[in-house]
Amino acid sequence: MNAPAPTPGTPYGTLPTAAPLPQRRPVSLPRMAQMREAGEKITMLTAYDATFAAVADAAGVECILVGDSLGMVCQGLASTVGVTLETMCYHMASVSRGVRRVQGTAWLIGDLPFGSYGESPQQALHSATRLMQAGAHMVKLEGGGWTAPTVRYLVERGIPVCAHLGLTPQTVHALGGYRVQGRGDEAAATLRSHALELQDAGAEMIVLEMVPAQLAASLTEELPRCHTIGIGAGKGTAGQVLVLHDMLGMNLGKMPRFVRNFMPDAGSIKGAIEAYVQAVKGGSFPDDAVHAW
Repeated sequence: MNAPAPTPGTPYGTLPTAAPLPQRRPVSLPRMAQMREAGEKITMLTAYDATFAAVADAAGVECILVGDSLGMVCQGLASTVGVTLETMCYHMASVSRGVRRVQGTAWLIGDLPFGSYGESPQQALHSATRLMQAGAHMVKLEGGGWTAPTVRYLVERGIPVCAHLGLTPQTVHALGGYRVQGRGDEAAATLRSHALELQDAGAEMIVLEMVPAQLAASLTEELPRCHTIGIGAGKGTAGQVLVLHDMLGMNLGKMPRFVRNFMPDAGSIKGAIEAYVQAVKGGSFPDDAVHAW
């Protein structure tokens, strides 16, 4: 039997035009500052392709992180160290197209991968420029102390920066594995010093990963110009982030203790993401009693 002829203007393989989304204010740095002032939590999820990014945006996620976690989630690597700048730009461009396709408004953040910014601020500028040209609104880099001059260099040249302290996956081998950071007075003081330096350098956001909840909450109070985004750091931060696949119950290794699987009661991926957004904004996720370090 012969296949039916394609409808003119809609060749096989072409997705139907997405229905317009309800009007939503574009997410921007001033918008996130307003949210924080009003006491509204900022929600962030990772995404690595056009479709998942569009679904996350439609579900109300304010920030989409194209994280180098794609090395483990999409490429099957043992860590993020093997992810290249070219790979990050490819996935950033895919996510950007997906969000634009549904008239999305999410703020897009791209990870600077291992080896793409440590040599010099000039190297960081080159790498950040590549990610911004691929569609990022902001770039993220890991570490404190030595990174502050690089952050300042990027910010002075018009590139918004998200910092990342605590457990920094690119240096997991130097940290001795996936372990809580900032325990004890000396470690907490170092982390606090690095966070304040990064804020002074112009970082607008900072991810705090696997940091004691009390420390993360106090840092949030001490960083009025830098929005703290927690992952395994308690509910006292200005916002939360999870790896999308983790919160859908899909993981190639051991699921982190601080993750909640939002999929079983949701009925759909979009429903699970909406449940995550509601849980973060309503204060039921994370649960400090469950995830306290």
